Amino acid sequence: MKNTIETYIVNSFTDKPFMGNPAGVCILKSSLPEKKMLSIAKELGLSETAFIKKGDNENKYLIRYFSPKMEIPLCGHATLAASKVLFEKDSKLEKIHFVTDNNLDLMIQKDGEMITMTFPVYETKPADVSLELLNALGLKTIINSVYNEETKILLLEIKDSQILADLNPDFEALYRSHNTINGVLVTAQSNRKKFDFESRYFWPWSGTNEDPVTGGTHTFLAKYWSERLGKTKMNSFQCSERTGFMEVELIDEGKLNIKSMAKIVLEGKLRI
Repeated sequence: MKNTIETYIVNSFTDKPFMGNPAGVCILKSSLPEKKMLSIAKELGLSETAFIKKGDNENKYLIRYFSPKMEIPLCGHATLAASKVLFEKDSKLEKIHFVTDNNLDLMIQKDGEMITMTFPVYETKPADVSLELLNALGLKTIINSVYNEETKILLLEIKDSQILADLNPDFEALYRSHNTINGVLVTAQSNRKKFDFESRYFWPWSGTNEDPVTGGTHTFLAKYWSERLGKTKMNSFQCSERTGFMEVELIDEGKLNIKSMAKIVLEGKLRI
């Protein structure tokens, strides 16, 4: 069959189907125009779709990420989804080297049913937050607000993870409240025994209203909570409706390991 792309839907950051964060994975035999990849991402309708293409050695792959609205520089759950597909396709494969379109090197390691991804660590800086944005989120008070330049994400810390779980933002008002960010990450120390901190990610500016589980935000969220809690190894829980989990560990000033699981729920061929 001509003009087909091997395509998967994978639930990332979960050990159960239909939980975690669903990502599309398209395995390309040749490069596609950006407009075509964006059209595919819109058609699949998931928060992100990863497009992967074999590189110049056995375990190297080029990877790009598209939401239904735009190309995304880095996506954790789509990287995890792509890794799960490649590991299942080749049982002898133990390591993957992904290279993103902006030349980030991502090393992936299989660890039984778990997958460990090595991501960069990013800094945050203090940032002001408008009353309009807080009102749109349904927040009266926050503990702290900071900003990450690489991802263009605003981080807000609040005092209680139950308040976090109960948030019901007005997404139209949230979209109108800011015009220079990709998303807002709201986070709190966890009340659950198994987890250190929790988060939810809202991004109507560049993707869907809420991303169910977000690995990419941990490039700065892990260091933020490491400094707050005095730990380098922590368990993170995203308390969205679908929920998801991951273990994060700061390796050094510039590297972070993100460890979790994924489930393939659909496999097929996309006709273009």
